[in-house]
Amino acid sequence: MNYEANCSINSHSTNSTISSIQTIVYIPVFIIGVILNALALKVFCCKLSKWTETRVYMTNLAIADCLLLFTLPLKIIYKTQVSTLCLILESAYFINRYMSIFLITITAVDRCFAISYPFKAKTMRSPLKSAVICGFLWALMISIICVTKLYEKRVEPVVCFKKVSREPSFPVFASVIWGFVIPLTILCFCSIQVKRKLIAKKCSDAHEEKQIQKAINIIGANMAVFIICFLPIHVAQIVRFIVDMLQASCTVIENTDIFVNLAGIIANTNCCLDAICYYFVNREFQEASLELISNISSSQKRSFENQEPDVL
Repeated sequence: MNYEANCSINSHSTNSTISSIQTIVYIPVFIIGVILNALALKVFCCKLSKWTETRVYMTNLAIADCLLLFTLPLKIIYKTQVSTLCLILESAYFINRYMSIFLITITAVDRCFAISYPFKAKTMRSPLKSAVICGFLWALMISIICVTKLYEKRVEPVVCFKKVSREPSFPVFASVIWGFVIPLTILCFCSIQVKRKLIAKKCSDAHEEKQIQKAINIIGANMAVFIICFLPIHVAQIVRFIVDMLQASCTVIENTDIFVNLAGIIANTNCCLDAICYYFVNREFQEASLELISNISSSQKRSFENQEPDVL
């Protein structure tokens, strides 16, 4: 009996428990995430007065979150052996996760540049340039993930969305470095720089000081969401890489798999949290979203009032 098979004998109950947790978490995440991100896209594309660099990045982030959300039900259901459809679903899932990470990072870089170099920013930043950057990021993520999936070594029995082989995955290790460690470093640096600039601008004007403090709090909240959502899954992937390298015992392997799956569930809740952050980051977004919700409510109320009563 081979190494993988020997360690998979007692994993059926664990897999069942993880599947149940995924179902319990992903159903509300899917429903809430689709509603919030659809509202965000409606506001970004139709309600805001003009396109800005941040608006371009946030629109692309909402698209990435929506696409990832639509892979979650399939992630629960599709547990068959690997096929072309499975490779497409896996690729879409990881493309949109890392697009979210890089879009959050590039938004922080853009904000830092605008605050640190306001005069240069006026000439060097534009919505069109932001759209080009987003297009480049989409092309880059699609290329990296698709090539990785195409040449990924898999060991039988192969199951969609599940790593069965206990061979160390060097592409996964590399993805932790370029897909999380580097973006996290950039994000931390930019956030610290922006906070320093904002703190330096604090003055005696109470209203302005309150607005600056609000901006500082938002930056801190965005950092916290990023770390809470994406740190556990990448730590789990590093742990699994080390466990596979050492060919650890089946108990250690099973516990590591549980850690990886639970961390993945936490990472996918980012689809909802991003949409909540839009509301707090942009005052114009707050006003437009409230107007949109009010219009929908009014429309539903008029429709209800215009209905003829049932004849008994």
